[in-house]
Amino acid sequence: MCGFAAIVSTAEHRGATLRRMLGALRHRGPDGEGVHDGPFVTLGHRRLSIIDLAGGAQPLHDARGRYWLVCNGEIYNYRALRRRFEQEGYRFLTQSDCEVILPLYERYGRGLLDHLRGMFAFALWDVERRELLAARDHLGQKPLYYTCDDRGFACASEIKALLAADDRPPRMSLAALDQYFALRLIDAPLSMYEGIHKLPPGHSLTLRLGGKPEVQAYWDLRQAPRIEGSEPALLDALEARIEEALRLHLVSDVPVGAFLSGGMDSSLLVAMISRRLGVKRLPTFTMGLDYARFDEAPAAREVARLCATAHHEDRMVPSIAATLPDVVHALDEPSDPLSVCTWMLARFARRHVKVVIGGDGGDELFGGYDRYYGNLFAEHVGRIPAAVRSALLKPAFALFPEAGWYKSVGHRLRWLHQLAMHHGSSRYAASLSYFYFDRERRRALFAAPLREQWQTLDAEAAIRRPYEAAPGGPLERMLYADSKVRLPNHPVMITDRICMAHGLEVRSPFMDHELAQFAARLPPAMKVRGSTLRYLQRRLAARYLPAHLVNRPKQGFSSAIPYLLQAEYPRLYSALLADSRLAAHGIVDAAAVHRLAAEHTARRADHGNRLWLLLNAELWYRMAILRQSREELSRTLSPSPAMPRHTSAPPLVVAPQDRKATGAQNARPAHEETETQD
Repeated sequence: MCGFAAIVSTAEHRGATLRRMLGALRHRGPDGEGVHDGPFVTLGHRRLSIIDLAGGAQPLHDARGRYWLVCNGEIYNYRALRRRFEQEGYRFLTQSDCEVILPLYERYGRGLLDHLRGMFAFALWDVERRELLAARDHLGQKPLYYTCDDRGFACASEIKALLAADDRPPRMSLAALDQYFALRLIDAPLSMYEGIHKLPPGHSLTLRLGGKPEVQAYWDLRQAPRIEGSEPALLDALEARIEEALRLHLVSDVPVGAFLSGGMDSSLLVAMISRRLGVKRLPTFTMGLDYARFDEAPAAREVARLCATAHHEDRMVPSIAATLPDVVHALDEPSDPLSVCTWMLARFARRHVKVVIGGDGGDELFGGYDRYYGNLFAEHVGRIPAAVRSALLKPAFALFPEAGWYKSVGHRLRWLHQLAMHHGSSRYAASLSYFYFDRERRRALFAAPLREQWQTLDAEAAIRRPYEAAPGGPLERMLYADSKVRLPNHPVMITDRICMAHGLEVRSPFMDHELAQFAARLPPAMKVRGSTLRYLQRRLAARYLPAHLVNRPKQGFSSAIPYLLQAEYPRLYSALLADSRLAAHGIVDAAAVHRLAAEHTARRADHGNRLWLLLNAELWYRMAILRQSREELSRTLSPSPAMPRHTSAPPLVVAPQDRKATGAQNARPAHEETETQD
């Protein structure tokens, strides 16, 4: 796990530029730095030492010096590949897992990617061919951004490294901002910056000196042919696949821990590591909340006790606004509540270990979001004639208040009513944008001078395209779209940037591409059966954990943050939105912003998630485009000394105020979308 940068150009003095880029990536690799400065190419690497602590420094090269490589990530099947090449007489120069890429390239060229199993992004320079091959892993666990113009080509692990190489003022991408407001993510090839592109997962990039980048897909998640077999046989096969992935992900020359939220994914992984693989006293890490409704720490504590782990628990307080500038700086884009929670957890875990096992991918691969069966239910509602829905259902829905917690009955009913007006891919896109800014809300949000340009954009197409490209029924299409778009651009992106900001490597066994391919080919009924989510995964968890832990409702960790921050919102509004720079520069409409804030604070409507997006977009714009320092912004957002560290539960949350959980609190809405440490 590291960070790298590369420049391909005929210009001189590339070395100084590249060292600035590496300086911007120091957090990804605090253990060392290496540079190769050759004809037409300069490669640089920042190292976080995990494998071959003494001899695995990069850039790597072959014995002849023809191929030069910088790589970020872990190649989990490197031992088997290395043995094969050594038996054939190949001479390795280090014990690094990444070095196997060099003989693979020599033999297979771009086809080497068919032989790798891991999380990776790399850039490989062929001296004789004057050609660069860059690639990103199958499901997008490791990032790769690039630019190409008349000055040459550059790529890096993070956007901030590319910004460090360019003295020109950065420009915001309106298309990316539109996607962020609509979907709470930014899909490849977009980034928040004009001219900086994100390489999609499962793609490679080839560049000949003096040419243009050629981007090609080398892998895709396939749902066919469907895996057949009895339920017990499928259950055994799934268990064996997860065990294999875990064994590969535990290979390390430093101690490995695990995130443990108490949710399905992390609990199953910790239980299998401890009880099937026999790892004793596995370090586990949990971040709790002082609100019973959202606190999963008690469940995590019980899993830790059952599995005899070396458990570590910390508590997160709601007064976290001052952290936002650091989080946005780490992401290079506006943040999400999940990123704030991950920041606290990563900072805590890094005090103890360098590597942790995480549960990313479980929801998207095994069917873990309630919106999956919610969309299927909305399809039935949509069969009711529109006239009947308008005459009877819409007035009935209006009886429920629009304000309140985002999972309230009123929100659920309005969500279903809106989805019933859509079909297919548009319905699924609408189910995601409902709590953010759908197209009508964005039309009102963007400033009048930009609306003509905005009309040409189509943020929801990022979800519609993969949905429409997938075979099968609605569930298969939703899962495929999420694996292609939401997974790499939301939880996985956040996990990488936030954890690497603390020099912490996170490994996600569910995202092993062979395990993911197996999961994709399981029959749909093995994932969502009626209102039962993760059907087969839940059955597997029952082999390791008691029923009350397996079947407990998903509480949601980060989704509560906009509500737990309610007491801080007036200060956030005052610091960022009352004098919005986005509004002053004609990007958003000031009246629309103030109207949202007024409706929310007066409890006439719930705009908690929308205001979070606006606050973070404003914060990003001030830092990234206006170059306001994060230190200054952190001071502005810090609570006054008189402000208590802990505040009572916010009045906007429709819940008892005494922090005690109730049965009603644990009810699961038909449209729930909760992001957790899993």
